[in-house]
Amino acid sequence: MRFHARVLAFACALMLAASSLLAADLSMGYIDSSRIFLEYKDAQDAQQRFDRMVQGWRDEAAEKEKVVTQLRAELRDQGPILSALKKQEKETALQRAVTEYETFIQEIWGPNGRASQENERATGEVVQQIRVAVEKVASQKGLTMVFDSVSGVLVYADRTHDITADVLAELVARAAGTTR
Repeated sequence: MRFHARVLAFACALMLAASSLLAADLSMGYIDSSRIFLEYKDAQDAQQRFDRMVQGWRDEAAEKEKVVTQLRAELRDQGPILSALKKQEKETALQRAVTEYETFIQEIWGPNGRASQENERATGEVVQQIRVAVEKVASQKGLTMVFDSVSGVLVYADRTHDITADVLAELVARAAGTTR
């Protein structure tokens, strides 16, 4: 899922912080970020909004590609009977359409394209909400560290340390405007 990259970075930051702790009495817990993203309504809403944007961009790209395909077909089919001037106009129109299509693809799906920026924005908002909830639940439970079992960093964990349900409850309570 797109959001997991930010959560993985958060988990890695937690691990680095944990390595600097020299206290002998560490209390740890873990979350299942995959479950949080599946069950947390704000994460679902953010994903749905992003998916709608992506679908809109795909539709727009398909329309631009259709124009290119149509112009190519016209040039291929009509080329032999067109005057040099009309053929040149069609070729110019085709080149303009191809450039417009390729530019659009780069603007949307390029390395720093709108898709990446929108995903980053939506991810950042949700990850911040999760971070606040994790910190509150961890503080209430007296935990020193919390890991994300999805990141692959966690090798073993006693299920009694899974605070995912508590984090989800805190997120729901925050969304409803109440706190536990």
